[in-house]
Amino acid sequence: MSLQSEVMTALKEAMKAKDKVSLESLRAIKSALLLAQTSGASDGITEEEEIKILQRLVKQRKDSATLYTEQGRADLAEPEIAQADIIAQFLPAQMSEEALKIAIANIISQTGATSMKDMGKVMGMAGKQFAGKADGKAISNVVKQLLG
Repeated sequence: MSLQSEVMTALKEAMKAKDKVSLESLRAIKSALLLAQTSGASDGITEEEEIKILQRLVKQRKDSATLYTEQGRADLAEPEIAQADIIAQFLPAQMSEEALKIAIANIISQTGATSMKDMGKVMGMAGKQFAGKADGKAISNVVKQLLG
């Protein structure tokens, strides 16, 4: 089942359940996917592009929640976190930190990286290899730990 059909099915269920937070989240996904489809020159978007769109939506919600929390607006942060959780359900399963450390250690040995100067090479390979499977911040933190 494609992501769009999964979102549409979930959207219908959220409408029946009258779940406002889910509706907002699912409509945001639908809107972002439609926008990507219509703006691109090709006749569709790839699964990788769909994952990037979902990751961007989750990151936007988390960033907004962080800002609201810093400003003491927990009432605004809670819906953002809830929406991020709903959108994240459509992402592939994320790698555990231990699995990420092992995989990045393997990349470091392949590239021959020895110091923080080589972080760019490692991040480039890791970013491509773990697209959709791990958050960029998590990858960066592990690379810093292993190279630092």
